[in-house]
Amino acid sequence: MKALAIDTTNNVLGIAIVDEEKVIGEYITNLKKNHSVRAMPAIERLLSDCDLSPKQLDRIVVATGPGSYTGVRIGVSIAKTMAWSLQIPIVGVSSLEVLAANGRFFPGYISPLFDARRGQVYTGLYEYTDEGLVTIEKDQNILLSDWLTMLEAKNKKVLFVGNDVEIHKETIHRLLGNKSELAQVVLNNPRPGELGMMGLGKETSDVHSLVPNYIRLAEAEAKWLEQQK
Repeated sequence: MKALAIDTTNNVLGIAIVDEEKVIGEYITNLKKNHSVRAMPAIERLLSDCDLSPKQLDRIVVATGPGSYTGVRIGVSIAKTMAWSLQIPIVGVSSLEVLAANGRFFPGYISPLFDARRGQVYTGLYEYTDEGLVTIEKDQNILLSDWLTMLEAKNKKVLFVGNDVEIHKETIHRLLGNKSELAQVVLNNPRPGELGMMGLGKETSDVHSLVPNYIRLAEAEAKWLEQQK
């Protein structure tokens, strides 16, 4: 089974083609550029380089968020369009879960992190066990200080991973001390190959019912809903 994986949820643009045995091809950039004009050419180039046509794909796997509202929409829209036009299954995977996978060999909890501004972060808590990567605390939008207080009470070493960890490293060290560890910089990009492999093992979704997981509303949407009350 061959799957195309797409991640446009943050600055990292990640495209991969995988099967059950290997990552066939992988494309990653970490740039502040418009995914809407770069994602499809990247998909086409990777398929061409791997000598594959879209009709040879068996599944589409997409990171559904959280992350940039626009970025999440771009990836989900591309994935749904391709799955529908090719008449193949689609699978959505948490973008935080994909990032957490980079902590595979860490002997403790893993906290993938995206900055959400105003002292808030998108994060969740994961751990590798004999069953693979398991969720300890569900993905959420939370004040970093509250998150760190909760983690401190768990009394277990935590690996923080993600390109936005650098923004919050002083707060992490101050509130969690030696219970915290920051991932090496080479681990901070979510890997589309990981996304693809995860998608091979998850249940598929109906292409029309799969939706982005923003976790929280955009500020403009929240204000609009408040005005309607």
